[in-house]
Amino acid sequence: MQPRVTIAMPAFNEEHYIEACIASVQAQDYPRELIEVLVADGRSTDRTREILARLAEADPRIKTVDNPARLQAAGLGLLVKQATGDIVVRMDVHAEYAPDYVRTCVETLERTGADNVGGAQRAKAKTPFQRALCAALESPLAVGGAKYRSADAEGFVDTVFLGAFRRRVFETIGLWDPGAITNEDAELNQRILDSGGQIYLSRDIVVHYFPRDSLQGLAKQYYRYGRGRARTLLKLGRFPTLRPLIPFMMVTGAATLLLVPPLWPIAPAAFAAYALATGAEAVRVSRSLGASAVPTVWSIFPVLHASHGAGFLTGLLHYLRKPDWPAEPERIGPKKVVLRAI
Repeated sequence: MQPRVTIAMPAFNEEHYIEACIASVQAQDYPRELIEVLVADGRSTDRTREILARLAEADPRIKTVDNPARLQAAGLGLLVKQATGDIVVRMDVHAEYAPDYVRTCVETLERTGADNVGGAQRAKAKTPFQRALCAALESPLAVGGAKYRSADAEGFVDTVFLGAFRRRVFETIGLWDPGAITNEDAELNQRILDSGGQIYLSRDIVVHYFPRDSLQGLAKQYYRYGRGRARTLLKLGRFPTLRPLIPFMMVTGAATLLLVPPLWPIAPAAFAAYALATGAEAVRVSRSLGASAVPTVWSIFPVLHASHGAGFLTGLLHYLRKPDWPAEPERIGPKKVVLRAI
């Protein structure tokens, strides 16, 4: 018998996207009666709740849960507490899901025995800048060779995009950290690994997301990512891999070259080497876009590295002084079995 699935979706001011996302859930080829859709709304100030109420009238599987904290991580925790499914599939509004997304997640969980499964974080572009960003994100210089960014990768990994979880995960290791502003998925996945659990990346699980559409938006996003990574490091004491530390080491290395007089003679050569390496990589990954895209792709690399590294540094300084995480993660109780009279 196929397991019941809870779709857990955080949302805030998503009036332009929520209807299309719910439609993609309704188009899933998994048995309709085995899916419930829970949306944690962070007290939207637009028409998001109005749209959700209208959709729920036509489809009673859809339920809206109030998320007063507004953070995604807090909202996801509220949804898991109300979930009736044996499997929790975490979804984001700004993404497009293949019609077999839910079914493939369930089948991959059963086939691998993993505690969490997911697909690659496939970027999809609507604007010229997004196309340039998608090209940059294909490079190891941008993402440090992260497997969850590769559509061809398959196997056990340290994290995946979004994720589909066995309910028992939240009974044993706890919910998402409700105070996490970013990096909540990677933090939860690290706790899964630390507890002896497994995470599996499948190339058959297909979802696309839409990346930021400007350098300014990208810089703000990766600065927040860096702060979130620093918080996770201080909270858990380590990372599964050294990959998240690379931008921080690059930024501190560049600052050292500029601030330490004995190193000034080698600074020009070091910065020139960085410029040549990122420039050559920009040319390589821009081949399908044409020469006009190279300057934009080239500019994306330092924005990714500098903003993430600076965010990590400020996060370390902030959370060393003001740690804000609970001593123990909140857990849910075992699922209650309801016996029905025959």
